[in-house]
Amino acid sequence: MHCTLVPPYILQALARQDDPAVRDAAVRTLAFEKTFAVSRLLGDRALRLATATGAARLRRLIHDAHHDEELPGELVRQEGDPASADVAVNEAYDGLGDTWRLFLEVYGRNSIDDAGLALSGTVHFSEQYDNAYWDGEQMVFGDGDGVLFNRFTISVDVIGHELTHGVTGATADLAYRNQSGALNESLSDVFGSLVKQYALGQTAAEADWLIGAGLLAEGVDGVALRSMKAPGTAYDDARLGGKDPQPAHIRDYLRTTSDNGGVHTNSGIPNHAFYLAATALGGNAWERAGRIWYEVLTGGELRSDATFPQFAQLTVAAADRVFGAEARKAVAEAWVGVGLVTS
Repeated sequence: MHCTLVPPYILQALARQDDPAVRDAAVRTLAFEKTFAVSRLLGDRALRLATATGAARLRRLIHDAHHDEELPGELVRQEGDPASADVAVNEAYDGLGDTWRLFLEVYGRNSIDDAGLALSGTVHFSEQYDNAYWDGEQMVFGDGDGVLFNRFTISVDVIGHELTHGVTGATADLAYRNQSGALNESLSDVFGSLVKQYALGQTAAEADWLIGAGLLAEGVDGVALRSMKAPGTAYDDARLGGKDPQPAHIRDYLRTTSDNGGVHTNSGIPNHAFYLAATALGGNAWERAGRIWYEVLTGGELRSDATFPQFAQLTVAAADRVFGAEARKAVAEAWVGVGLVTS
């Protein structure tokens, strides 16, 4: 599964810009992703990197594509190596480690596949590539166009987001379309945000709940790609296609055939439900709200074609099972807050 961070509707808006640097970067990015989608139909790669045996051990492999599109590229830093002079290499290395630590130290998960998968990332992919993605085997980071987007290693939550697609693929394998696809995207935002909060030691009240903070270049009217606290407010810039279209409530659910049925847009609804649950439960969001969502993701009851109501009901049941009636009430009220009622 090819899961990219930047939604296609933003890239399509960039491809219509007068600025040749922005336009050409977006056109190249869209062209690559179309080619990649076709190649996936010919044979999927999934979690084939060597896995460790015995105790959990962090193993990172950072490669440099040198602006080519051959993966993984030149190995430039691996586990235990000193910091590089290249900031993108170091950001990728640190972000992979932060993600691995959240899943192991909080949820007892031994890497993406729970079997010690080595974490691989490639920086400086292609020319001015306006995206980052998980390809079923590794992370890939573009450098951005330098006008509207900065380098894609700049936000640790972006790294956590993409690696969580790997966790989802190895567990519930949520179909990447319509509501199940929006849940797939939302789970990546949830754990991407938790990676950042865990690394910074932030409580739910202290967190910014932004996905991609720092990614938008200076001069762009926006703070991030998405806001879990206030979906629809992350940016408002004509060059990005206008106002952030994410809804925070089911009444504003977008019915569309583009973007696999609006997976990047409608994820705002379950995103906001998680924010409401986490802030209602209080403290560190990874401890209770994150545990509830992780239990649902990995518990075996979540169907690959799950809908929002089905997912909501599973989180309410998990809250009750793991933390009791108070947590159940908080999670149920969070879903009510986005227009979904659970029994």
